[in-house]
Amino acid sequence: MPFGKLHSRNPEIIKYAGLLGRTPSALAMKLTNIASLDPAIIASGRKGLKGASKADRQMWEEMQNGWEHFVGQSENAINEVLSKVSIEHSVTLDDQDSTEEQQDYTGENKIVTSKNRVGQSFFRQAVLSAYDNKCCISGLSVPQLLVASHIVPWSIDRENRLNPRNGLSLSMLHDKAFDSGLITIDRDMTVCVSKRKTIPKNDTFFISALQDYHGKPIFQPEKFQPHEEFLTYHRENIFEK
Repeated sequence: MPFGKLHSRNPEIIKYAGLLGRTPSALAMKLTNIASLDPAIIASGRKGLKGASKADRQMWEEMQNGWEHFVGQSENAINEVLSKVSIEHSVTLDDQDSTEEQQDYTGENKIVTSKNRVGQSFFRQAVLSAYDNKCCISGLSVPQLLVASHIVPWSIDRENRLNPRNGLSLSMLHDKAFDSGLITIDRDMTVCVSKRKTIPKNDTFFISALQDYHGKPIFQPEKFQPHEEFLTYHRENIFEK
């Protein structure tokens, strides 16, 4: 969630505050306390509140040191709250036995078959929100055409599959070009386009959609700056010079 939306009037905060039995102001305050631990927030000149607890700091460290585990635990916590509310609501509409049977089935299907999709959903939301839901190369802002692209491929680095710093917000075209090694991001955060000889020199679409971005800086994320180690891997192992 962007820093500017950490306030008690945000519908999402109001929703989850109600589910947790807290006031929107209390939840917003907790989030701004946690935001004070984020180097990206501090570096931008903004500051959260100064009431971050020891538990908040431990949670922050756990998140930074193990994204996949943290995302799974977070999703389980959210589902637990939502399932309790769902059961309580369903009991008023039907008999309790049928409600419990239906809830058990839904929960099992969610946990067993959707584990990877849950993680990918988090990764997409985290990466796209960091880039203000725009392609960091072209500025395209149509959600259906945006991809949270892995810098180091999903199959290569299991530990950083869900690390938002291993992601770029790209249009579908630029995502495909990035994955196939036609483009990469240089150390100065500019676009670098491959000089692959098989690319027709008179392809006007390639020129306008890709070649013209060569040397241009990408849009910088609000948070989750891409890790240089991941970008180096892409330049050395995927990009075709």
